[in-house]
Amino acid sequence: MAAAAAHEFDADDVDTLAVREACALDAAGLGAGDSLGWLALNSPRALALLRACERRGLRFVPLNWRLAAPELAAIVRHAGLQALWHDEATAPLAAQVVRRAPLPSPRAPGHRPGDLMLVYTSGTTDEPKGAIHTAAAMRANIEAAIDAQALDASTRTLAALPLFHVGGLCIQVLPTLAAGGQVRLHERFDAAAWLRDVSAWRATTSLLVPATMRALIEHPDWPHTDLSSLRFVNSGSSIVPRDLIDAFHARGVPVCQVYGATETGPVSIVLRREEAMAHAGKAGRPARGVDVRLVDAELWVRGPNLARGYHPEDDHPSFADGWFRTGDLAQCDGDGYYEIVGRRKELIISGGENIHPGEIEHIALADPRVAEAAAVGLPDVRWGEVAVLAVVPRPRTLVDVAALRAAFDARLARFKHPRRIVMVDELPKTALGKVRRADLARALLDGTQPED
Repeated sequence: MAAAAAHEFDADDVDTLAVREACALDAAGLGAGDSLGWLALNSPRALALLRACERRGLRFVPLNWRLAAPELAAIVRHAGLQALWHDEATAPLAAQVVRRAPLPSPRAPGHRPGDLMLVYTSGTTDEPKGAIHTAAAMRANIEAAIDAQALDASTRTLAALPLFHVGGLCIQVLPTLAAGGQVRLHERFDAAAWLRDVSAWRATTSLLVPATMRALIEHPDWPHTDLSSLRFVNSGSSIVPRDLIDAFHARGVPVCQVYGATETGPVSIVLRREEAMAHAGKAGRPARGVDVRLVDAELWVRGPNLARGYHPEDDHPSFADGWFRTGDLAQCDGDGYYEIVGRRKELIISGGENIHPGEIEHIALADPRVAEAAAVGLPDVRWGEVAVLAVVPRPRTLVDVAALRAAFDARLARFKHPRRIVMVDELPKTALGKVRRADLARALLDGTQPED
């Protein structure tokens, strides 16, 4: 695969592009109340279109080009798009989508003045849902992100995560531009390109997820790449394994965190640069303007950066009395630092006892021969369900299953032990590296993976 292209720009550059894109919207007959789909690799044009849509009263709908055409067509129909724009790289996929979901669609119901972006969730446990973000909420999220990361005009953000997710778009890219900084945007993540640019371009920060962090530390250029320009890196999207954090800390780079969801902006809980080394592995404390509380261990979030709801529903049980019920399970220590321990829907209940997959996964990942691990619950006649662990070995390495089971014996209650340990080549994931546990469970049930 060819190396990913990169684009360097600031807010003025995006404003200039936005004028042109607003004219393009006018020429296409698109205006207030319409919805525009965007299917493309990362580029400044996505940011310019977002800004142009705000000026013209459209709703911007970024689409995940890693999805299959039938999946995208279902989202296009659900969103009620009037047009689907794309780049050269995604033209064949866009053509398939348009054939399956003829455009223009009827205007989506419930589009209100101020609605700016409709973003579809990753759908790791459910069907994807479209979260409606208003311009006001996105501005509040930008302010919280600037505050949490101390972004300013000297910030040089190396961005490589996909802009079709709120993480890639709203944690660093939009806030950096608003703070007067510069962005170097890769079309897609490539470990070699990231390592080259962080040194040559002298990036001060970058947003990563566990999958990209692992790709970086396992790349042959990692040990001798100059990381001295980095004030910190940020991470999130899922629980970050401690070995990845330690690898960056060993190079003198603090690993901050932003916890959130598509529905929360996503800047909700933040671990700041000055806190990162002392509280490694914690998600942090509530971001500026955000309230957080635990209800039966589930994390609820309230703040001005929340999505106003799901399209096209006026109400949804996840949004109640100004709070968003995240579905994430967390705990809070005496200093007010939150730690995410798992998803309520991922909770394994075996014989009436609760098992958090993360408890099993953290022990497995401590084994130097294990690259990745994911635990899921599978049906069991006696216990209702039991834990099954899928393990991806490191390259050219065999995992000692007996040693792994001994580690569980030493650290975990017997009822929490995985009933089976299965070796797999890879784990099914979303674009941001979250494990698609439902897909993994189906594969394990089908017996399509070898068992040790």
